[in-house]
Amino acid sequence: MQPLHISAATAVSALGVGAAAQARALRQGQGGLTPNNYEPAVGGFIGRVPGLEQAPLPAAFAQFDCRNNRLALLALTADGFTQAVAAAAARHGAHRVAVVLGTSTSGVTAAEDAYAARDANGALPPSFDYAHTQDLASLGNFTRQWLGLRGPLFMVSTACASSARACMDAAQLIEAGLCDAAVVGGADSLCRMTLQGFAALELIAATPCRPGAADRAGISIGEASGFALLERATGPIPGQGFALLGAGASSDGYHMSSPHPEGAGAVAAMRQALASASLAPEAIDWVHLHGTGTRANDAMEDQAVLAVCGPATPCSSTKGYTGHTLGACGILGLVMARDCVAQGFIPASLGLTAADPSFRSNTLTTTRTAPMRHVLANAFGFGGTNCSLVLGPLP
Repeated sequence: MQPLHISAATAVSALGVGAAAQARALRQGQGGLTPNNYEPAVGGFIGRVPGLEQAPLPAAFAQFDCRNNRLALLALTADGFTQAVAAAAARHGAHRVAVVLGTSTSGVTAAEDAYAARDANGALPPSFDYAHTQDLASLGNFTRQWLGLRGPLFMVSTACASSARACMDAAQLIEAGLCDAAVVGGADSLCRMTLQGFAALELIAATPCRPGAADRAGISIGEASGFALLERATGPIPGQGFALLGAGASSDGYHMSSPHPEGAGAVAAMRQALASASLAPEAIDWVHLHGTGTRANDAMEDQAVLAVCGPATPCSSTKGYTGHTLGACGILGLVMARDCVAQGFIPASLGLTAADPSFRSNTLTTTRTAPMRHVLANAFGFGGTNCSLVLGPLP
């Protein structure tokens, strides 16, 4: 694929607001997981972004007001991102900048609250605005209006691969000539449905999740939002610039909630991403694992990484820092990769003192300071959907 310059990026998670907060926490080994005070009956730990309850959207956007869009706005207004998009719209025209975003649950919290407030006849309160809050298009419509864009808009909902897949789909739009730039990313916020659903599957760890550990016991759920601006690389770019170099996707269709045990779909996505970037596996300096902390996912991914990159390539998961941010984990991984490459360090999997002895990939237990160029970032979802991105400097 044609490399695309990541000319701006931003993220919000339990680690803080803005890209610098994410990188600082990773470098210092400081996680953001806390005991579950959102849905205490579920137990476990969560990656909660504080203050969303006290941060309504501006009056002009009140119809979009829900937890998910509040979370998105925190990122949109951080790192100068809104201003960077305005500059891109001035360069290309607002009608030539697309918005392609991913989410798994959108503003379902608004529907949960409305259901709890239904009247004696079971009617939802008239204040509930499904189209502008719960609908999957809510995040995209809000973001597009906030940024004043008029280019193509669509949403991706492929479970936990959503925002990674949004990057791949946006690249295809640009390559097809339908736009010159795209705002990509996504948001997923805490909600009762997700927490109760994973609890019903018995996948919630009682302690902070520890991806890659022999005694790993499940996930910690987090919330996050993030955005990146993808543009064709034209003219000189200082320091070569950071870019989306390749992307791959697959669907192994093995099981609704369990990955293929040998990682067939993951292997296919990673190999496709490397091929689209015209890179050999040896060029990858860090594999940013999907690494959820469940028995099945981590074991599968270890086999897949070994098959694609061999036993030497450093790999780690950052979900011990943020929790599993579901549809937002792909964009969060992109932002983290950009700053880890820029600062020359590979974060360890938090809380991991020794990897599962059955693993054969090079899972890091201590943060490593090292020059980096290329990152392979994985995001896998329920239903056998897989997406991998290759990130690094422009060639």
